[in-house]
Amino acid sequence: MSHNIDEYITRFLEYVEIERGRSLKTVRNYDRYLRRFVAFSGVKHVEDITDEGVRRFRLWLNKQPSPDGGTLKKKTQNYYLIALRSFLKYMAREGIPTLSPERIELASVSSRDLDLISGEELERLLEAPEGDDLKALRDKAMLELLFSTGLRVSELASLSRDIEIEKDEFSVRGKGEKVRVVFISPSAREAVKKYLAARKDMDDALFIQLGPRANAEGDARLSPRSIERIVKHYAIKAGISRKVTPHVIRHSFATDLLQNGADLRSVQAMLGHSNIQTTQVYTHVTDRQLRDIHKAFHGKRRK
Repeated sequence: MSHNIDEYITRFLEYVEIERGRSLKTVRNYDRYLRRFVAFSGVKHVEDITDEGVRRFRLWLNKQPSPDGGTLKKKTQNYYLIALRSFLKYMAREGIPTLSPERIELASVSSRDLDLISGEELERLLEAPEGDDLKALRDKAMLELLFSTGLRVSELASLSRDIEIEKDEFSVRGKGEKVRVVFISPSAREAVKKYLAARKDMDDALFIQLGPRANAEGDARLSPRSIERIVKHYAIKAGISRKVTPHVIRHSFATDLLQNGADLRSVQAMLGHSNIQTTQVYTHVTDRQLRDIHKAFHGKRRK
């Protein structure tokens, strides 16, 4: 019995969305990656996926142009392979014979360098919002909360004003609808309290647009893109030459914890990473610190 691949891709995408709780963006990406494989390979049935077909697809991917004028980066090529491997795992789960998912090997990619700012630059960034007007108080609270919690920008944007700010922690729903606990530093709690005390509106969102645009657009909640623009504004004001985004502040949160002795598993939990390998990228930063310690203290008694 043959199994139509288009039908089973649809079933797989429904499984990813409903059973695995992945975001609609992830589902759309998986759909695009898998449909491209099917269009290239001409595969009609799940059983027709072969090593040779995957090999030819990888060669084709490697020659595809990228927006920057070069060819598709290895990391981007891996997105297609991850989607295909996940689909094959689903087929195995359903008991449908096809290529083993273990046959899909990802392309080797060099360890990525983190976009980091120094501790002194971070301090300048956090102090950049000045004054007691509502905008300055909002932006100060936003920056302090980003660094205190390590939230993703989408998670920050989705916060409601009814978070229990007097406590040292609150729950947030992150990727894959997974709930985790994040923690509030004293400086972040104080900044958020000042901001909320100055609010006169009744909007449910924690971080809102201010001025005429808020009224014109109806929904007062700040979007992730708006938060990114605000962070960029204060980075320039703080005299930081490199690009600074909310994700850079998230990097600073993680490296600050690790450099001060936190273990990798704890940082993984606080970041909301489902895989420890995602968190391990930060060890490259602490590895440099360990090298400095080794040079300073190792072998000093030897002649």
